[in-house]
Amino acid sequence: MSGRESTQLEPESRTIGLQSEALPEKQERLIRAAYKVMGEKGMNRLSLQDVADEAGVSKAILPYYFASKENLMLLTMRWVLARVARRIREAISGAGTAEEKVVRMLDAIFYNPEHNRRFYLTFYDFIGQAARSDAFSELGETFHEICNGLYAEVVVLGQEEGVFLQIDPKEAATVIRSLVDGVSTQWLLERDWKATHARYREVCKRSVLTYLSA
Repeated sequence: MSGRESTQLEPESRTIGLQSEALPEKQERLIRAAYKVMGEKGMNRLSLQDVADEAGVSKAILPYYFASKENLMLLTMRWVLARVARRIREAISGAGTAEEKVVRMLDAIFYNPEHNRRFYLTFYDFIGQAARSDAFSELGETFHEICNGLYAEVVVLGQEEGVFLQIDPKEAATVIRSLVDGVSTQWLLERDWKATHARYREVCKRSVLTYLSA
């Protein structure tokens, strides 16, 4: 056992899939409420009362669905990351060429300024949790593997089509992920983040395609 804190969670809840199991309606409602509050207040300031107020329910029902606040945060991030990974996969599968897949993939990632802002504000809090908790770290690693695996598939296709450089697909996937997160961070710091969202999306597209084909 490492020196990190351990969050208690059932084994099946420590994994994330592109096709996550359907949640009971009330539990998903609570998770959606938790995600909204986490985006507004941050993980460290999240309280069960905040979630109950946002969902319009009594705080007393939360322990029935979640063993602890940490369990609620972990399941919420599992739900969020599964949705993101599924959206990327669907975008890629709906395109033909590798270059089209890159464009659609990035359109899916930068698809809405409000949603992107909430996601990254929450995701950066999640990274801090992952650095200290095995359960959060395990979830983050799985999300990383899924997304980078999808990116690598696109790189391999582009190499087969002769439009992308013959570079290591895994390394290229890491660079793509770094470009996406880096551009998103710069955008997040913009005062007028709504108006600049589309510009940063196009910057990211150009950066990724230039890296892959330069």
